[in-house]
Amino acid sequence: MNFSIVLLLSLLCGLISAQDEGHAADKGPTTETESCFPGMCDLLKEFGALREKMGIMETRLKESENQILELKSKEKTRVAFSTATGGGNNAIGPFRKDTTLIFKKVFTNIGNAYNTLTGIFAAPVAGTYYFTLFHHAGGSHIASLSLIKNNDVIVMTFDHASAQDSADNGGNAVLLELQQGDQVYVRLDANAHVWGNDVITTFSGFLLSQSLESAP
Repeated sequence: MNFSIVLLLSLLCGLISAQDEGHAADKGPTTETESCFPGMCDLLKEFGALREKMGIMETRLKESENQILELKSKEKTRVAFSTATGGGNNAIGPFRKDTTLIFKKVFTNIGNAYNTLTGIFAAPVAGTYYFTLFHHAGGSHIASLSLIKNNDVIVMTFDHASAQDSADNGGNAVLLELQQGDQVYVRLDANAHVWGNDVITTFSGFLLSQSLESAP
């Protein structure tokens, strides 16, 4: 719309200028301001200023659109997993040393951030994550699971050995601020055991909110 009006006004002013030049040849020298009607020149000036303002507005609008697209792109980052130890109905452990527990039964792994070969979750983006772990175990040995962030123990689920208590259940949960590449996993502590199958002793987590500084 802007281009059509400017073109029309320019052509009109050009025709008027040509006519004025023809008259000027007969009448003698003339000034540049007399090359078109004063009202038309004022209109062109006003329209030029308006077009400049519209250009600034379009630039700002484009910047806003880019910001919105960037936020939407970040919102599309979806990370969630839910797993169980898998296998038959068997005790896992006890082992003489701390052992990373590998959850082989995968219910959900949106974003593929959980590695079924290592049992380790690696954060694909920086943000706030929510993790849970639950266990079922007999009473003949202690039940001790630790949720590890990189090399640090964050939370645990624990139960003492007991000859009178034949089975126990326990769990824990935590919110963590993670940077991209941070690793989270469950460790079966030394001399502890848990019961493993497709429906008990689970490890789950999901991205609650992505950091604004994180690149899409």
